[in-house]
This record gives sequence, structure tokens and C-alpha cells, in this order.
Amino acid sequence: MNNNKSCTWIFLIRLIVGIVFLSEGSEKFLFPAELGVGRFIEFGIPMPEFFAPFVGVFETLCGALILFGLLTRLAAIPLIIDMIVAISTTKIPILIEKGFWSLAHEARTDFSMLLGSIFLLIVGAGNISIDALIIKSKNKENI
Repeated sequence: MNNNKSCTWIFLIRLIVGIVFLSEGSEKFLFPAELGVGRFIEFGIPMPEFFAPFVGVFETLCGALILFGLLTRLAAIPLIIDMIVAISTTKIPILIEKGFWSLAHEARTDFSMLLGSIFLLIVGAGNISIDALIIKSKNKENI
């Protein structure tokens, strides 16, 4: 695959991952009873008044960083942790109670975001990013 096509694919994955995390993080503040503190209480997550906004800030901030391609690899790390915790606390009980196919249905976005974040941790932001612009400007300074 030539470099331009791979950069386009990386950009599209960044777009998907960034938008989903940016929106999910924001929704924890916009709809706290359903998607923030209330949901954390429902799942039995300890200290929900602390952890719901904490997670919301990380999802919003890291989602925006990934969307713009700034500090992409660094931003992917807390999102990977976020998705592992989300899957283990909200989806594993579904597996135990309802079986594999219910888990597969309910966790499709979680697994997609986990794998997308792992991909971005490995490959970085690509050439269509602020990270790439910073690297190019540093390379010009060194010439």
C-alpha cells in the first residue's frame, strides 16, 4: 500500500476513535444521570462522583487530541485503559449472565474503540496530523 493511502486510513481511524471518545466523554457531563455518575452508580463503580467526571475529562481531552493528531500515541494510552476497565466492569457481567452473543452485541463499540486505540498507539497519528507538522518543522530546524 502506498504511503498516501495508508495516511488516509490512519486519518479515518483517528477520526472514528476521536469522535466517539470526544462525544462519549462530553455526554458524561451533558447527561450525568444516564451516562455519567448515574451510570457509574448503576454498574457499582466505586466513588462514582469522582470517577465519572474523571473518565469524562480523559475521554473528551484524549478524543480531541486523537481527532487533531496531537500527542496521539500518548492520548491512546489512557483510552486503552479506559476501554479495558469499561469492558471488564460493564461487559463481562453480560457474558456471565447472558452468554457470548449478548456480549458480542453489547460490546461491539467498546472492542472497536479498544482496537482502534491500540492501532493508534502502534502506528501514531500519520502524516495528516499536528504531530506530523511538528516533526516536519523540527526536521527543517535541524537542516
